[in-house]
Order: sequence, then structure tokens, then C-alpha cells
Amino acid sequence: MSTETQIHNIGYRKYDGPRLGRAYARRSLYAQSLRGAYGLGRSAKSKVLPMILFGVMCVPALIVVAVAVVTKSSSLGVGYTRYAIVMQLVIALYVASQAPQSVSRDLRFRSVPLYFSRPIERVDYVLAKYGAMASALFVLTASPLLVLYAGALLAKMDFTDQTKGFAQGLVSVALLSLLFGGIGLVLAALTPRRGFGVAAVIAALFISYGAVTTVQAIALGTDNRDAVTWLGLFSPITLIDGVQTAFLGASTSFPGGAGPDAGTGAVYLLTVLALIAGSYAALMRRYRKVGL
Repeated sequence: MSTETQIHNIGYRKYDGPRLGRAYARRSLYAQSLRGAYGLGRSAKSKVLPMILFGVMCVPALIVVAVAVVTKSSSLGVGYTRYAIVMQLVIALYVASQAPQSVSRDLRFRSVPLYFSRPIERVDYVLAKYGAMASALFVLTASPLLVLYAGALLAKMDFTDQTKGFAQGLVSVALLSLLFGGIGLVLAALTPRRGFGVAAVIAALFISYGAVTTVQAIALGTDNRDAVTWLGLFSPITLIDGVQTAFLGASTSFPGGAGPDAGTGAVYLLTVLALIAGSYAALMRRYRKVGL
């Protein structure tokens, strides 16, 4: 009995087009992740929650503008740097819902090693995911500020004052977006189970605020105002509050109005920058293990 080996030509051809490389792959992953953060390119059900949260963020700004225009007020009812602090629960819910969907599914379905086959590398994956999450958060938090600014100009408020306040608000929410995005992605990347990631993000971003403000109120009640200031270092939203109070002319939401001065504010700023850098480093370490 003899065996014969035959080679059949079934029509496959090698790819002769341009090799777009890592930069193109990184941009594509960034764009896909940013669109996914608002459910674009996904099922209709995936669009519901992010779009509702986006609407909830913007509706109060529209109401503030409407009241200012009707009453011919000389100022807005809420400051640009204050808006994100007031709406922090909505921001925390957005991060808790979208950070896990950005990274947990890749971990759950073990698709991360496929990304790390050529040409994309770990640094490209982390930069794309981090950049997309921070950009999505910036869109969420800056959009109502744009509504407030447009409404203020429509109500013929002072152009210089409103432009300065708007710029300060943008700096504040840019820092917030980088900080919240980094923390959210790190916590979400620790587990492929989306529910655990959601709970961890809510605890870190919102429950920590309640705990810190409670202890701050106790410290204020015992006439320990210095402790009120330093306790703000232990919650992401109070960190942002401290930075913008010290450097962006914002009014603090700390109990008793005991916000940080410029010296203490420098510690707040360094802590925020360290957490942002630490989040990036933690993601790199996490995906170094996953990709092996």
C-alpha cells in the first residue's frame, strides 16, 4: 500500500499592501476603546447607560443656564470648578460601568495575548486603553462646562471672568479624568469578573469620599482643622478638590471651609501626579503578567 503526498493550491495569496505598524494599531485600539466607552459600534443596550449618564451630567448645566438667562443674573449658580464635585456620583458610576467593559472582557475571554502578537506591544495597549478612558471621562466632564460657558456668554456675563473660570474648570476636569481613569482601569484590570470591578471602582471613587468627609467632620468637631486638610489626601475627589482650591481659585467643599493653601496644595498636586503615574505603572505590570 503506497501513500502519496499532494500539495493543493487553494488560492491564498500573501499580503502585499503597506505595513501600517504599531502607531496605526495603537490609534485604532484607542479609537475603538473611546467609541466603546459610549457604546458606539456596539449593541443598542450597550449605549443606554453611558448615554443616560452623559445626559444626567449635562441637564443640570442646562437648568443653571436657563435660570441665569431668565433672571438676567450676573453669575452662574455653580462654578466651573465646582460642577464635577457636585456631580461626582455620576462620574463614579460612569467609570465603574465603563472601565470594566474596556479591559475586563479582554481578560475574561483571554484575548489580551492576541493583542500582544505583532505589531502591538504592551505599552501600546496600556497607552491606548488609558488614553481612551481618560478622553471619555474628559468628554463627560467638560461637556457640561461648555454648556455653562456658552450660557454665560449668552446671558452677557463678563467675558474675561467667564473665560478664566472655564479654563480653570477644564484644567480641573483634565486632572480628574486622568486620575479617575487610571484608578478605574487598574481596579478593573485586577479581575476578569466585571461585577467585582464595578464594586471596586465605586468603593474607591465614591465610598472613600463619604468616609473621608465623615472623618473630616469629626476632626472639625474636635477643633482639629489641620487634620481636616490632610485627610483630604485619602480620597480621589478630595484630592482634586484640594488641587483646584489651592491653584485654580475654587471654593473648597471641605467641612468648615478648611481647604489647603498653596504649600499644602503642592502636596495634593504631587499626590495626584504620583497616583496617575502609579496607575500607568500598575497597568504595565499587570499586562506584563497577562501577556506571558
